[in-house]
Amino acid sequence: MDPRQNPYAPGAGTPPPELAGRDELIERAAVALDRIRAGRSARSFILYGLRGVGKTVLLNRIRLDAESRGIASVKIEAPEERSLPALLIPALRAALLRLSRGKALMDSLLTGMRVLASFTKAVKVKYQDIEINIDADPETGLADSGDLDTDLTDLLLTLGKAAQERGTALVLFVDELQYVPEDQLASLITALHNASQEQLPITMVAAGLPQLMGQTGRAKSYAERLFEFASVDRLDDKAARDALIVPASKEGVAFDPGAVTEILDQTNGYPYFLQEWGKHSWNTADTSPIETTDAQHATIDALAELDASFFRVRFDRLTPTEKRYMRAMAELGSGPHRSGDIADILNRKVTTVAPIRNSLIAKGMIYSPAHGDTAFTVPLFDGFMKRIMPQL
Repeated sequence: MDPRQNPYAPGAGTPPPELAGRDELIERAAVALDRIRAGRSARSFILYGLRGVGKTVLLNRIRLDAESRGIASVKIEAPEERSLPALLIPALRAALLRLSRGKALMDSLLTGMRVLASFTKAVKVKYQDIEINIDADPETGLADSGDLDTDLTDLLLTLGKAAQERGTALVLFVDELQYVPEDQLASLITALHNASQEQLPITMVAAGLPQLMGQTGRAKSYAERLFEFASVDRLDDKAARDALIVPASKEGVAFDPGAVTEILDQTNGYPYFLQEWGKHSWNTADTSPIETTDAQHATIDALAELDASFFRVRFDRLTPTEKRYMRAMAELGSGPHRSGDIADILNRKVTTVAPIRNSLIAKGMIYSPAHGDTAFTVPLFDGFMKRIMPQL
């Protein structure tokens, strides 16, 4: 069939043509943000799950819905090895400029800019990856102590008051939150906690890998009361079928039942993989309906493309010892696995491979779903490891 008409959209954070099975999560976040804007109590929202479950898509959908209701947003993606202040300063500056609508708001805007200038000056020496300057005189005595807990709290409280005067809420939308160092994450949690206690309309909606729950808990013991943690998992059978079938049906194309079964079996209901298999099934088929043989050929093509891109990009970031550890995990299956069992496969003691495990967790390749357990953060990665490293 014509690839120009192919409706499927595999990609990093690319909205799927049919966002199936996520309505309840979207509504929960919308209720929380509307309550915060109205000065009512609600917790910040953290989406967590494996790679390929659609966390970024959900985060962007919640943000766009909030913006359509007049809520101000700050969009941030936290890469590895960047400080939180370096991410926040340019984003918050842009948010303040968007809030500056009308002469009545000029005083609060100016105060916000001055406090942001104080914050920038105070943290610039400590966090040397800060490149932006704020074109305003610093506000003496606010956000200028050099202590991140105190200064970030001053900054968010000031911005919360500016949003309150504007009659709106200011929401930090942070993707890949697990890459924020824990000491800086603790400062962010402290600042949000203080803003919540003051009932100011500033909050956070974030997304990240499953280790986020442990990271926030270690950063601040009260994190579980400040945040609503929402698990984003694979789609159930009905939602997975909708995500696969509905986009094609809108183009007048159907799937044979056998083709649907083949694709659901291969993808395990993970949204990103459903898009990949849907795309390749469409491109393989000559006419509607898409048949089982088309889906089987799509499996070959989809895995080849994933091996060359989605999986390979992550594999290439690993050291030889990390690759061997991941291959030992794959030998045991999809997981999760006991750390001792992985060490046994490697003929090593648990204590000697613990640094490798910690490094892989820091890189976002694995996580610990329970004490002593280890699992892949990327679904189907065990199969890839066996394909790329046939021998352990």
